[in-house]
Amino acid sequence: MKREERTERNDALSEGMIEGRNAVTEAIRSGRAINKVFLADGDTDKSLGRLAAMAKEAGAVVVRIDRRKLNDMSPTGAHQGIIASVAAHEYATVEEILQKAQEKGEAPLLVICDELSDPHNLGAIIRTAECAGAHGVIIPKRRSVGLTAVVGKASAGALEYMPVARVSNIAATLRDLKAKGVWVFGTAAEGATVLHRADLTLPAAIVIGNEGVGMSRIVAEHCDFKVSIPMKGQISSLNASAAAAILLYEAVRQRG
Repeated sequence: MKREERTERNDALSEGMIEGRNAVTEAIRSGRAINKVFLADGDTDKSLGRLAAMAKEAGAVVVRIDRRKLNDMSPTGAHQGIIASVAAHEYATVEEILQKAQEKGEAPLLVICDELSDPHNLGAIIRTAECAGAHGVIIPKRRSVGLTAVVGKASAGALEYMPVARVSNIAATLRDLKAKGVWVFGTAAEGATVLHRADLTLPAAIVIGNEGVGMSRIVAEHCDFKVSIPMKGQISSLNASAAAAILLYEAVRQRG
């Protein structure tokens, strides 16, 4: 099973699920936050196609998967070819996160998670971001864990206070943030800027890469600085949530 498909399937299993055409239709109409909609691959039913179009228009990611996998996801076995995974918490917008910083009279401090797949990592990052006084966390819609129940639990309640925005394209979001005066600091083992030389008093977005491969190439290209964390031991890398914590608390130290 491919990594993206495995992540998506795990999302559905760990989040609240809505199955069946009427239930999913009403969830979309009500404006409920939906992360992904899973459709049985090969199903040519026109009503299912219309429902998929509704889901896309509402901002959900629509994924076609093998019907046998859909059966495995379904707690009742009566999914009618469609299952929606719903967020454990409502998403914010990037604009709302920046507005939060402005209202506090503070330089924005954001955490951007580039394709994290482990819900415990995302939950821990949200928890640390809240404790460090960050203004928000940004995650991508695709190839990333969403706001699952596991994420909520791992955040130890921080999800109730920390805005999380979900965007279609991280690279485009970075371009928009930079146009608004936010500097982008990417974490990278080979980064030319050592942690203590990174000026995190600036309006800052800290990018945390995927657990296995780090930042994607296109996201790395949009970083103003690639920041390395000094490593004195034999292991050459840190857990994603640990790296986020170190950068966030360096920002806390610098900002006084």
